[in-house]
Amino acid sequence: MFAFIIPLFLFLCPLCFESFAAFPLLLTLLISKADLFIPHLLGNLKCSHAACCLVLSQGYFKDGLASIATWRSDATMRTHTRGAPSVFFINVVYFALAYSTDENPRTVIPFINANYDSYPMLYFSKGEVGDLRLKAVTTHQHITDRLTEAVQTMLSNPLEYLPPWDPKEFSARWNEIYGNNLGALAMFCVLYPENLEAINMAKDYMERMAAQPSWLVKDAPWDEVPLAHSLVGFATAYDFLYNYLSKNQQERFLEVIANASGYMYETSYRRGWGFQYLHNHQPTNCVALLAGSLVLMNQGYLQEAYLWTKQVLAIMEKSIVLLQEVTDGSLYEGVAYGSYTTRSLFQYIFLVQRHFGINHFNHPWLKQHFAFMYRTVLPGFQRTVAIADSNYNWFYGPESQLVFLDKFVMRNGSGNWLADQIRKNRVVEGPGTPSKGQRWCTLHTEFLWYDASLHSVPPPDYGIPKLHYFEDWGVVTYGSALPAEINRPFLSFKSGKLGGRAIYDIVHKNKYKEWIKGWRNFNAGHEHPDQNSFTFAPNGVPFITEALYGPKYTFFNNVLMFSPAMSKSCFFPWEGQITEDCSSKWLKYKHDLAGDCQGRVVAAMERSGVVFIRGEGVGAYNPKLKLKNFQRNLVLLHPQLLLLVDQIHLEDDSPLEATTSFFHNVDMPFEETVIDNVHGAFIRHRDEMYKMYWMDDAGYSEKATIASKMYPRGYPYNGTNFVNVTTHLRHPITRGVYLFIGPSIDVQSFDVRGDSDQLDVFVTTSEHSYAIYLWTVENGAHSVFAQVIADRQKIMFDHVSAIKSSAVPEVEDYVGIVEQNLQNFKPVFQQLEKQILSRVRNTDSFRKTAERLLRFSDKRQTEEAIDRIFAISQRQQHQQQGRAKKSKKVAKGYKFVDAVPDIFAQIEVNERKVRQKAQTQAQNELPVDEDEEMKDLLDFADVTYVKHKTGASLKGRSGLAHMVTTARTSASLVSASYTRLFLILNIAIFFVMLAMQLTCFQRAKSLHGQRCLYAVLLVDSCILLWLYSSCSQSQC
Repeated sequence: MFAFIIPLFLFLCPLCFESFAAFPLLLTLLISKADLFIPHLLGNLKCSHAACCLVLSQGYFKDGLASIATWRSDATMRTHTRGAPSVFFINVVYFALAYSTDENPRTVIPFINANYDSYPMLYFSKGEVGDLRLKAVTTHQHITDRLTEAVQTMLSNPLEYLPPWDPKEFSARWNEIYGNNLGALAMFCVLYPENLEAINMAKDYMERMAAQPSWLVKDAPWDEVPLAHSLVGFATAYDFLYNYLSKNQQERFLEVIANASGYMYETSYRRGWGFQYLHNHQPTNCVALLAGSLVLMNQGYLQEAYLWTKQVLAIMEKSIVLLQEVTDGSLYEGVAYGSYTTRSLFQYIFLVQRHFGINHFNHPWLKQHFAFMYRTVLPGFQRTVAIADSNYNWFYGPESQLVFLDKFVMRNGSGNWLADQIRKNRVVEGPGTPSKGQRWCTLHTEFLWYDASLHSVPPPDYGIPKLHYFEDWGVVTYGSALPAEINRPFLSFKSGKLGGRAIYDIVHKNKYKEWIKGWRNFNAGHEHPDQNSFTFAPNGVPFITEALYGPKYTFFNNVLMFSPAMSKSCFFPWEGQITEDCSSKWLKYKHDLAGDCQGRVVAAMERSGVVFIRGEGVGAYNPKLKLKNFQRNLVLLHPQLLLLVDQIHLEDDSPLEATTSFFHNVDMPFEETVIDNVHGAFIRHRDEMYKMYWMDDAGYSEKATIASKMYPRGYPYNGTNFVNVTTHLRHPITRGVYLFIGPSIDVQSFDVRGDSDQLDVFVTTSEHSYAIYLWTVENGAHSVFAQVIADRQKIMFDHVSAIKSSAVPEVEDYVGIVEQNLQNFKPVFQQLEKQILSRVRNTDSFRKTAERLLRFSDKRQTEEAIDRIFAISQRQQHQQQGRAKKSKKVAKGYKFVDAVPDIFAQIEVNERKVRQKAQTQAQNELPVDEDEEMKDLLDFADVTYVKHKTGASLKGRSGLAHMVTTARTSASLVSASYTRLFLILNIAIFFVMLAMQLTCFQRAKSLHGQRCLYAVLLVDSCILLWLYSSCSQSQC
């Protein structure tokens, strides 16, 4: 690096600039980056319009080269150096760019470039273990404490946490717990190698898992997700604990990883996770296959690992491209399943950067994803918005995902801060407690990704309730991530397109047609029939909630149903939203009208502490119902006072007679109440009552049905409590008005008046009076949605602030982007191949190793190739015996590998034919699920497939495994060697030309000659910059 800086500095300094204010900037920059040679640099810089000199200490340059250069006159100097300022600034910019791209290891994961030193290698190298152990007792102590607690719990209850030996027991139920907990146990063993009890438990743990004939669940053999959990945990533990395993264990466990990875690879061609994008199964299974591939790659099984890695990249890189369509950072499956997706997605992003140099850290979705986590947390940091299938908060993490975002994307401390808040407020008992199979599975990645230099800093608007609209998800939230205090409300509203705007538009506008064939390529099964639904938590207390993970029935959501039903209905005579499915655990989204389901957020705004939200949900119901519109209005008048107004506008020939609305609370039952013939309901929370009342626009209040409903067997939650209010419909417009009241509000009057265009609601409390005027017609006749008069303060919600729908353009050259990223991983495998052969070229195992590496090559060429590289190897061995210079031996040592055929290209020759054959065979073995039949969906030209036996044994290859394990970083790339050579030669040429300028051309009368030399020096300095950058990237 300094060899580049000094010549550039010498080239620039003899020039005299029009403004010398910028010259100290260069000197300061060099001093900041070149502290190793500053002691040799004398600070004697003399510059004027007549002279400019730099005096260097003896030792760097010979006498004469640093002598004072004096120009004959100011005019002569200006003539000779008119272009000097431009030259200076060009070089400064080049230098700054090189520094910014090459010298920022804290924010960019270093690309390993196949320079492995045995194990560990997945997430960190052997040389980093000492630093990790130091962090464990200093900056990462809070994470280490949780790791220690987890391991102590496992050690004290081994029968509860160790996998069973009996395969029937292992596969009898959903068994992700075994793979999930193994990562944390292995990480603890790395940090505390003196704890033999934990290490022995980890080895026993792996022995038990290795003894299983299959990691699948008996009752769900078509679902590879539990296998993926086991595989990623087992491969991670193998990587972390490799040096603690016996040789026999290393070989047997490697065989287990190979068998499981091979099975995952084959099923990726026929299961939905291979072609259903942005679904939680896809990154979960792909990162497991990638982890297994990397472990096999590090053991020298390059061809298997090559095929598996390429399949993972071909799948996941498409998802990464499609995520650019999701502009709000959300995930359509909701917060809980979103944490399931990001648990593996972030591991994938980390691993492909570390091992293949594929950088996704500037992805626009990543930059917005923090909002998805921050704006969905209820006050108190214990619960989240539970839209779609969900538990009370997160399935996995989210501390690991938050520190990942902070370290690699945001760099502002907000991710660490939110992780701290969630960690401090974790529920210990009761609803919201993490399950024992999920609570520890991200501890090892949280430890590895946490950056203690980023001090916890809350977002700038923390402490102030904010309104946030997720334009892709179709969700509005207000009051997130606040302390659970009095008058700290949370409000959410959902009305969006099925699958989110991105997926819906991709399907309906036929975008990405090279990859996408309609809804077949997506899976909205975890969504709910919930368009125009809402939740409300005054004081942070969940009053109106979602019904969590349950059947996909409309009435399990806070929305409406209509009667009489006009088509097949789950609860005749009532008909719900068109995505309701009576016979499946999953939402209907592919067939009939379901694929066109959509809602719309019309307006979402906040003025002077009053929030107004309007949504339209008619697109979620059967057109045969002849609904003109289903409009829902929410007005948050006070932190503990919410007004909800539903308007049902019927077509003239609509057959509908009644509507029924539902309001849920999964924790507490509702009780009935009535005041002055106005019916209501309430819940009790810590001796306080949270109440609701309702009436229609005619002033009539119907008595509600208050009930609880148990979920069918097979769901993780028991059921829900709800209020069911039925309203008889009038043509053409009927309105239902609901008031939700916190315990600090005493409502004294509640009155409703209205006509066909407008609804007026008057509410009086003991402290305030409110008049709300709603204009419900959307024909443009009125310029405002609503007007609120609160204690004589007039608040307007006008159409100017209405939400404007916008389309996201298709990513340009999306196929080319994926193809370009796929080019990054092949050189890594080619380099490993060279390293393996270079390591063993003079040993008796050379021929065996070559046969192993070339076994998938053309049989007519393989033997010839082996003989050729073997002969070259022997010849070079004799040639190198007399060489004395080590550098020459290193440079020559790679030449023989040029005789190796491109094995990775050869195994792709018949890829399409073999893949089709494998798919046909797979379809014959298992009945094809029509919903997951892939057919020709994976048409990417660079996807490869070579058929091999599932579970093919790796026994008998232990010698190769041992050899490959030791064949690592001792050799360098040929390109790196050439780059180093050119860099040295270019520096020498630069000094020669510089000497010519200072000696021969200094007194020359011809300006033309001097200008030409300056131009050559400028070009050469740019070449030096390029060579230095290339050398730095290739680690030469």
